[in-house]
Amino acid sequence: MGGLELLSVAEMYRADALASSSGIGSLQLMEAAGFAVAHEVRRRFSRYHVVVLCGPGNNGGDGFVAARLLARDGYAVRVALLGDRRNLGGDAARMASLWHGKIESLSLKVLDRADVVIDALFGAGLARPLEGQVRQIIEELAQRQIPMVAVDVPSGVDGDTGAILGVAHQAVVSVTFFRKKPGHLLLPGRDLCGDVVVADIGIPESVLSEVEPSAAENHPGLWRLRFPWPGSYNHKYNRGQLLVMGGPAMTGAARLASHAARRVGAGLVRLVVPAEAAMIYRSGPPGPLVSSLEDYDSLISDGLCSAAVLGPGCGIGPHLRARVLSALRAGVPCVLDADALTSFAGQEKELFRALSSRSVLTPHDGEAARLFGEMSGSRLERARHAASLAGAVVLLKGSDTVIAHPDGRAVLNNNAPAWLATAGSGDVLAGLIGGLMSAGMESFDAACAGCWLHGAMAQECGPGLIAEDLPLALPKILRELLDEATARQMSRM
Repeated sequence: MGGLELLSVAEMYRADALASSSGIGSLQLMEAAGFAVAHEVRRRFSRYHVVVLCGPGNNGGDGFVAARLLARDGYAVRVALLGDRRNLGGDAARMASLWHGKIESLSLKVLDRADVVIDALFGAGLARPLEGQVRQIIEELAQRQIPMVAVDVPSGVDGDTGAILGVAHQAVVSVTFFRKKPGHLLLPGRDLCGDVVVADIGIPESVLSEVEPSAAENHPGLWRLRFPWPGSYNHKYNRGQLLVMGGPAMTGAARLASHAARRVGAGLVRLVVPAEAAMIYRSGPPGPLVSSLEDYDSLISDGLCSAAVLGPGCGIGPHLRARVLSALRAGVPCVLDADALTSFAGQEKELFRALSSRSVLTPHDGEAARLFGEMSGSRLERARHAASLAGAVVLLKGSDTVIAHPDGRAVLNNNAPAWLATAGSGDVLAGLIGGLMSAGMESFDAACAGCWLHGAMAQECGPGLIAEDLPLALPKILRELLDEATARQMSRM
């Protein structure tokens, strides 16, 4: 995956152990980790007063290394330790012995005159809320607004879930090692990590084959090679025919989905709509064909669509349920969004029996609760649980969107700007995914690609965007992807 894998805390412990068993000393790894932390301080801050807050474990050992290297480079460094130095063990004790300066007890006074703080108290594996003296220190950091460099994650951030365990302080940068963790991408922890720098500390890539991580960060590197670029043999019918169902009132939803699908690569898009609203749909952009809902069953059964987007603006009720089930039973890969999901609230088992991994469900949190019930755990855990229940790909929408496959694979998206929170943007996302599926892209890849493109389009538009702007930004993004794919192919020749 080219560095896109996300490792849980347990998987990272496993990677460390495998590196050590392959002959790479744990002290060597700790020295490299401390060097990476010191490098980020040197890169971002002049020779200021640096306070290093060390915990009793390996994070504290990393802090002692960083302190020694920064002092050598001329920084004024103070080190404060949580607990008694005599209780340090293993590599942390060894690194503490190489620090020849004073080791102070952890207290609020160590923050006096601090221009920057290195938080080496607790890493991603913290299992309980911060309390007592440590909590006071973190709260004082926030009160004084002292810039902070975090080792792995800010103390108080759960590395697996992004949850805040009691309290945590905003970091300027978090220096993590080998691979990111889910907590670097999941809210609210993501916002507190600041810039995330992944340092190479010497763990060999080969350990991943034994760790077998099942989560990754969304990026074109995951799906670029399977993107359905058209070839010289393509025409509008074999490039992908997408059916988008529209409703009588909220006509904009299906039209937004249709526009996005056409932009992303569907060769032909057919809007299937109520007869009384057909004139509204026909008065829109001329590209899509407009058919009556009376033709829905024949279009599904005659194989005149390679994928379908069902739900946006359709209206909730039994008629929509019946049409969703008809498409699924005919083997049509479907993107089910909005009303198509809510229509099955209380009757979800009927939907789940008809679904397969060829289809994609795109609920936001409210729709997910109506369809799957109240689910506990992190956003990643909830998305995986939902995909397992449904037997389909689930894209759990939000600022930290998670795409989960029923086999347990999951991808976390990290490029969506806040201005995507506007009416209609979800319809565009459904259209992007449906368009890619109609062109032959496998559903999980299509969901990942559509989600990443959605964020990239919003970044290109910038503040002030409305949903109608998004498809207009897509050609530039696709051109850049194609140019990069071509350059990579040429470099292999």
